[in-house]
Amino acid sequence: MRYILKRLGFYLLAAWVAVTLNFFLPRLMPGDPATALFARFRGMLAPEAMDALRETFGLTEAPLLVQYVTYLGHVFKGDLGISVAYFPAPVLQVIGNGLVWTVFLAGTAVVISFAIGTLLGVAAAWWRFGKVDTFVPPTAAFIGAFPYFWLAMVALYAFGFTLGWFPLGHAYSDYVTPGFNFAFIADVARHAVLPVGTVVIATLGGWLLTMRNTMVSVLGRDYVNLARAKGLSPRQVALRYAARNALLPSVTGFGMALGFVLGGSLLTEIVFSYPGQGYLLVQAVRSQDYPLMQGIFLVITLAVLGANFIVDLVSLWLDPRIRESVS
Repeated sequence: MRYILKRLGFYLLAAWVAVTLNFFLPRLMPGDPATALFARFRGMLAPEAMDALRETFGLTEAPLLVQYVTYLGHVFKGDLGISVAYFPAPVLQVIGNGLVWTVFLAGTAVVISFAIGTLLGVAAAWWRFGKVDTFVPPTAAFIGAFPYFWLAMVALYAFGFTLGWFPLGHAYSDYVTPGFNFAFIADVARHAVLPVGTVVIATLGGWLLTMRNTMVSVLGRDYVNLARAKGLSPRQVALRYAARNALLPSVTGFGMALGFVLGGSLLTEIVFSYPGQGYLLVQAVRSQDYPLMQGIFLVITLAVLGANFIVDLVSLWLDPRIRESVS
């Protein structure tokens, strides 16, 4: 329990630092959201509207410390301000709309890539120098060396434009009514095949090689040899003794990957015009939407910290050495 509380305190401190930086950095930049929005509607708004816009975005003339305390109060209440690009929609609402698609797209891709890569890594290490170990890891590493956006464009051109098997972009078709029905779900799945497949192919080699190399070193440990000497089945030795211990580095990487899922697969979402967090971030930068940029960065940071805390708990459960060191 002391270990968990210590780690929780560390992540809470890191979250406070992230929130503080998220407040001060935009205020060190030239200009402000109100000026950008006023310039967009030049000739349509009276100059007196500038003060109202500044107050809307929390850019008052109050001392910086007072603004900081006010900002913390709004963050704790879930109020991240008003978006410039999607004015007058709240930032939290805009992020929530993109978050659903990002979690579906990138989350599905990470889970599939991790599961397949880990299983192939176990097979490659267990049957070392066999057919799987000879051909699969080099092929996966070679394909993974290509950039995401290049694989995405090739897949889009080959399977979308040339063959016409899959849609060219967006999350679903315009003629489909969103809702919990088979037509909508099937259309969303069809639109997700190419972007999810691109991310899976590009990241599969990393999970495979990590698991394969770690498990090769674990197979030579004394406790694995003891399990074999006891006459346990190869399946028990491979999964319960070797794979479970070799899984720890991959679990750490998986937690980090899940945290960054909320950031979206930026280039993949741009290529496929997918309405996720990465696509929103690009729109925020183009529109100088500082509140939306702040909100997205904050969500990404908190997601990574939360994912790391969960990884610490899982590692504590998987590795008895950690439990012994903190007991």
